[in-house]
Amino acid sequence: MNFQKAVMCTVVLSSVACGGEALEGEDLATTRQAAFSGVNGTVCEESPYNCKLRPSGGNRVETNDTTDDDSWGITTGVPIRDGNGTIMGTSTRTRSLFNYGQTRTFAGELHAFATSTSNSSSGWLPMSAILGRTSFEEKVGHVSALSSGLSKLACYAVRNSHDPALEVKKVVYDTTSSNERAGDYLPLVRANGLRSVNLTFNVPGFGLGGVAVDHFPAGTKFQRLDVPTNSGAPSIDIPLWVQDSAGRYRQQSGTMKFIYGYVIAATGTRRNGWMAYDALEVSSGCP
Repeated sequence: MNFQKAVMCTVVLSSVACGGEALEGEDLATTRQAAFSGVNGTVCEESPYNCKLRPSGGNRVETNDTTDDDSWGITTGVPIRDGNGTIMGTSTRTRSLFNYGQTRTFAGELHAFATSTSNSSSGWLPMSAILGRTSFEEKVGHVSALSSGLSKLACYAVRNSHDPALEVKKVVYDTTSSNERAGDYLPLVRANGLRSVNLTFNVPGFGLGGVAVDHFPAGTKFQRLDVPTNSGAPSIDIPLWVQDSAGRYRQQSGTMKFIYGYVIAATGTRRNGWMAYDALEVSSGCP
């Protein structure tokens, strides 16, 4: 399938253009693009590299809980690591959600990627700390974003700062969630006093999950790649939302740009994914 022809609707600033017709206001809540099969998955939008972690089901590693609670019990006192394998802190939580398909080995032990930790960030937890580990291993799967054949663009580094005004804006129209903030994609100061940022599998705002797949400290080099998109630009821009007079996130306030590339972790592992342009600054010396 030609991904450029598969898309029916394209987000354009404060409106959505579908077949030449501009839609605004409430239409934004229901207008969606036609998903297509791409490089990073079979359910993609805007780019063949902007896809769900898996074609069906949620983006979390599912438990057997019939109440749709996908949090796994975990033991306390274990290290929380970033994508370099550096310990960011010690886990004090007794439960956590884990993103599907994300496993890496640090210090000779298999780890899984937790969406939230006691470091006020995502991070890697040892799989030995997960209660019901056997069941978890049967369900976690493995998914990695790809980049073969993409040309290099500029070199960037994760900023050691962020815009507080940008942090609180929402990346999803009319959201009622306490999450879904632009800050989820910025290098915020964490519980350990250091800044770090998420590398994501896809771009938020498309209903694909906006899922983090790794986490890196300020100063990390990010090599941008020339990724194909429906717009033709090697990036994806999404609208940002603030509260309107009714207290709902339906008033647009700027946009947020996401670019695709990779990080070479201190372990030598190459991790591909998307990062917010606002989280980065132009640098040099990317591997």
